[in-house]
Amino acid sequence: MDAESGAILAEHNSNERLEPASLTKLMTAYIVFDALKIGKLKLSDTITISEHAWKTGGAATDGSTSFLPIGAKVPADILIQGMIVQSGNDAAIALGEHIAGNEDTFAQLMREYAQRLHMDNSSYGNASGLPSPLGYSTAHDLALLSQALVRDFPEYYHYFAEREFTYNNTVQHNRNGLLERDSSVDGIKTGHTDAAGYCLISSAKRTGMRLISVVMNTPSFKAREDGSLALLNYGFSFYQTLPVLTKGQVLKSTVVRKGVENVIAAIPSSDITVTIPRGREADVKAEVSLPNILIAPLNHATAIGSVTLTLDGNSLGTYDVYPAHDVVQAGIIGRTIDSIRMLFSH
Repeated sequence: MDAESGAILAEHNSNERLEPASLTKLMTAYIVFDALKIGKLKLSDTITISEHAWKTGGAATDGSTSFLPIGAKVPADILIQGMIVQSGNDAAIALGEHIAGNEDTFAQLMREYAQRLHMDNSSYGNASGLPSPLGYSTAHDLALLSQALVRDFPEYYHYFAEREFTYNNTVQHNRNGLLERDSSVDGIKTGHTDAAGYCLISSAKRTGMRLISVVMNTPSFKAREDGSLALLNYGFSFYQTLPVLTKGQVLKSTVVRKGVENVIAAIPSSDITVTIPRGREADVKAEVSLPNILIAPLNHATAIGSVTLTLDGNSLGTYDVYPAHDVVQAGIIGRTIDSIRMLFSH
């Protein structure tokens, strides 16, 4: 997936429901980052490690752990590093409990967030990714979640690129081997259980273009890394992401009635970016759809039509277009004259 445009460049069984293992922690991270953004949580907040976090996700189990002792008071920043870099189940559970009160309630919150992000084939049973009947996702849904993390929380994305994490004099290393193999790779998350196999979501940025790859249920560390790198190299070699329409670019004009102006231009409110095969930008076609007549008042923030981009007859997406500026209503005389014009135009 291209992270900016959302275009899918290659896929195989991308909507098959699978166990996500510790890829689950990306949803925990998304909710944690959202709590930080709205001020519900601060990086300096101290969180107490509960018996449940210690017993279910900590050193008392065979799963990934940040070795957090029961009753320890740990800053949220340290727990985030433990969850993302070390993939600590105890850190993920502690964060979920702090935000929602208990892990079951947090899992319900995770399912609600999945719906908001249009992850239609995903469900969550816990904060960590330990096996659960409610825990499943797809490669496509996890790409959507990864795209949302990149888009919505760039200020926290740096956690996914950290190579190691130290707590209580114990150094723990990131399991994403692509961080070492390819300097353009800066995330995102590994996962593994016997049932889920070896999973990896990777992201890389080269010459201003960011791609996301998701591989699940592979047989080994090497297989998940080789598969991820093959996907990334394919995408960067054969595709490009670029703006084909720019913010404020006049696309088409249409008639305005009952306003102080008689004509208004339609424009995009931001750059419109698409992902296409390299060298094909001149072949992209834009078809603008506008009403023949618009009635004032018009607000520059309210869409008045759309533009559809195509390549070789295939749609690249449909986007809203907006008035170039506000158009206020004319006075009573002007509105009356336009009403008569409209009556006779029919």
